[in-house]
Amino acid sequence: MSPSYIAELLAEKGVQLAALTDHNTALNCPAFAVACKKHGIAALYGMEVQTQEEVHVLSLFSDLQTALDFSEEVYNQLPPIMNDPEKTGDQVYVDENEDILGEVDKYLITSTAFSVDDLEERIHQLGGLCIPAHADRPAFSLSSQLGFIPEGNYDALEVTRIPPLIADPFTGKQVPLDTLGYHLTTSSDSHYPEHIARRPFDLDIGDLTLIKKDGTVNLDTVRAGLLKRPTSADF
Repeated sequence: MSPSYIAELLAEKGVQLAALTDHNTALNCPAFAVACKKHGIAALYGMEVQTQEEVHVLSLFSDLQTALDFSEEVYNQLPPIMNDPEKTGDQVYVDENEDILGEVDKYLITSTAFSVDDLEERIHQLGGLCIPAHADRPAFSLSSQLGFIPEGNYDALEVTRIPPLIADPFTGKQVPLDTLGYHLTTSSDSHYPEHIARRPFDLDIGDLTLIKKDGTVNLDTVRAGLLKRPTSADF
């Protein structure tokens, strides 16, 4: 799952815009930037941040340095639990040639001190996109941790399928998830190579420009495309 291999698979599967969102760190994003440029893929940089409620939230940026700075901020919000590679695996970050640059000391699969609301506010202060992840899953989601989808200033809501369904806690039957009219996306949420591009979605940007003159993704264009994504009113 090196950034270069991820970009190679994305190109093979025809993905034109992709984000690398490791758990609570963006240190592999510089290598991802190089790899995506090589394959002609528009790249976003960010993290899947775990909040104090144990909700996973995607933070997405077009500017690599902003993502890296926020990554350091998120790292400082993690508890002082050190990773044990022999028990939980290596937490390495690499360059574009897959050479290891270093290893993250703190265990990344833990919760930060950010609440969902505080995280959303901070992401938007930095100009990024805030998208709660896999909201219809039975773990690490808004629906699993809070029991419902709260009102918030989210740019979209990620689900594993559209329309999203969850298990009724009393009957176990699949019932619709109330997504409060948020615009819905999907994603691969890939932890293994074979998962890459398994749930892509279309972003209708019309005649808007996706790539700015400086080579970065125009987030205003992405936001405009997200506003055309389906909502609960469409099903």
